Amino acid sequence: MARLAGSRTNMLRGIIALLIVITALAGCGNAQEKQPEAEPSNTGNGAGTGSTNNNGGQTNGSSETRVVKDHFGEVEIPVKPRRVAAIYLEDYLVALGAEPIVQWYHPSWGKQDYLNLSVPQFDITGSIEALLEAAPDLIISDGYADAAIYEKYSKVAPTYRMPDAILESGSTEILTKIADLMGVPEKAEELIKDFEQKIADMKAKLQTAIGKESVAVLRLNIGEKDINLLGIKNRFVGSILYKELGLTAPKLVAEMDKFIDTLSMEKLPELDADHIIILTSNGTWTSPENQEAIDNLLNSPIWKSTPAVKNGKVYQVERTFWQSGAFQANQLKLKDLEKYLLQ
Repeated sequence: MARLAGSRTNMLRGIIALLIVITALAGCGNAQEKQPEAEPSNTGNGAGTGSTNNNGGQTNGSSETRVVKDHFGEVEIPVKPRRVAAIYLEDYLVALGAEPIVQWYHPSWGKQDYLNLSVPQFDITGSIEALLEAAPDLIISDGYADAAIYEKYSKVAPTYRMPDAILESGSTEILTKIADLMGVPEKAEELIKDFEQKIADMKAKLQTAIGKESVAVLRLNIGEKDINLLGIKNRFVGSILYKELGLTAPKLVAEMDKFIDTLSMEKLPELDADHIIILTSNGTWTSPENQEAIDNLLNSPIWKSTPAVKNGKVYQVERTFWQSGAFQANQLKLKDLEKYLLQ
């Protein structure tokens, strides 16, 4: 009997020990399930914990903001904006590898066709509803936005109006600022370094090819009986042609104080330019609605008598990038100059 009692006691102890082990193991499992998840690694740029796409940008946005100073004062903007409307500044977004959510459009001037964008147009003369429907998280505007327009834009999304000082400084300064607003300043640095090298190379080639021969830029006003002369202070062409590339401006251009001026056909001989670059005010050189104005110019005895025309040194160019001083537009101008002046 004693042996039987001892056996039962040992068995009971074994069962109790087994239950203790099972309980302990269960407790460990529960503890592991209740452990806090590890913090997600930030593979982006420190601007939030949103997931990233192949461009390194966040796909689900971030609520992080910062305060910057624009033309009208301080404005709070997203650190990493994802849906940007850059009114007449789309060129710079494209250069930085970003697609704007709308494209600037004016009924009289059209849009910047050279960008080849496939996004909705925003008619700046029309309703603000089109911009509202695009749901931007940031709006960037050039000098077109006065106080009233700025207020309208600001009701749609945080709006940054470029300071006049930056707009007047040139395309590289504008690119630098927009890259900063987009949170990618390093991209602007790379693009500008490459552009400056292109300018240096082109300047040297032009010096060899045409030396001090003068170059003027004209605009044929469709529907009018005059043409425009773009001055040396014109930021669309004056800066890159005469300042950066060092081309010689004809006396009439060099003495201009105006950004752009009207030049009657009778005064055309006074221009005395060795080379003439000419664009249309709207449409293209092959647009049917432009043919009457184009024919009237090209068939004019005064036009035919100008030295550049007689020497075959007149170059018909595409208006949308010659009427813009934006970053990519300027690079397209370099291609035209290579095509026409480095023959």
